[in-house]
Amino acid sequence: MDRPSRYAVTMPGPPGRHGPPEVVIVRSTGEVTADGAPVYQDEAGTFRVAITGEVARPLFTATGPGRHTCLHAVPLR
Repeated sequence: MDRPSRYAVTMPGPPGRHGPPEVVIVRSTGEVTADGAPVYQDEAGTFRVAITGEVARPLFTATGPGRHTCLHAVPLR
């Protein structure tokens, strides 16, 4: 099965501020997690996620795991 090379990942706005969500485009790194999920990252390499289906799980980075553990991901072709 071909995996999409890019996804659009939706990040919720700041809690309690009614801000709009942010959409981050991530590309395949060619890496996989220990459980076999493909790893994607943004252009700067600072936002990394493992994507299964339409669920993006942020991976730990130098700044920590972030406040969200489950994000919506839409494949881009």
